[in-house]
Amino acid sequence: MDRPDAAAGAPVATAGPPPKTCGAPPRPARRLLRTLRTAGALLRACHPGPTAVVSLLVGGLTAATGQEGARVLSATAAVLAGQLSIGWSNDAVDAVRDGAVGRRSKVVVAGAVSARTVRAAAVAALMLCLPLSLAYGPLAGAVHLVGVAAGWAYNLRLKATPLSWLPYAVGFASLPAFVTLGLPGRPWPAWWVVTAAALLGVGAHLANVLPDIAADLATGVRGWPQRLGPRRTAVLLPLPLVAATVVLVLGGPEPAGVAGAFAIAASMTVAAGGALTARKLPKVPFIGAVVVATIDVALLLGRGAGIG
Repeated sequence: MDRPDAAAGAPVATAGPPPKTCGAPPRPARRLLRTLRTAGALLRACHPGPTAVVSLLVGGLTAATGQEGARVLSATAAVLAGQLSIGWSNDAVDAVRDGAVGRRSKVVVAGAVSARTVRAAAVAALMLCLPLSLAYGPLAGAVHLVGVAAGWAYNLRLKATPLSWLPYAVGFASLPAFVTLGLPGRPWPAWWVVTAAALLGVGAHLANVLPDIAADLATGVRGWPQRLGPRRTAVLLPLPLVAATVVLVLGGPEPAGVAGAFAIAASMTVAAGGALTARKLPKVPFIGAVVVATIDVALLLGRGAGIG
């Protein structure tokens, strides 16, 4: 049958709403999904393990000084913001180099989030770190910000120089000072606590870089561990970690006794085990460094000296 002629007065069907497509979520849901995916990618890009460990250890140290919960949260939030800014800036700065060697484990290289977004998150976290640090105490906050600045200096320049260890030493050493300078009277931590923290930082640097030395050299990054090479770095790695424990055991006003001997033995075992398994299990040395740091914090808390 022929279609009715509109000119003859026959009714003409008007176009209705477009048919709904099956399976496609509505626009608000799509935006939410994109936001959640971006948030998840940013979480992976912030180096979540080290960020969480450092923040929680500082929270534990702050609680051990007898401060109330609000003060503990204040110190922890400041350190968390600083660590987030350092982690994100690291991935943003290294995006081109990571892409050159095909590090698909990096979310920027995998295409999960853009380097621009990660860079913006790093700046936002740094801007948040400023008031959070100073809210804990002006002098304490200034010391913490020096440590955060050291982390940024590593990412922007020093990681490719023989001084690549220095930002780690400064950053770790700033943490116990940050905790104690927020106390009434603003006391500095004992020298042996700061020294042990700096040594832990050097060990963490060696452990963190060890699995990536070959890829770093391929992209022109020649920091201290890269210049040493993987074999010498693995041999050197246990020394600063164990030295940190020894300093805590021997540096205090009183002997650490059995607890100190156990801490040294445990640190030696963990650090050496991480170094020996580095070739087959490249992530183990950094996990070992975290374990040694936890042992040292437990030793410090048990002795109750040098932090408040």
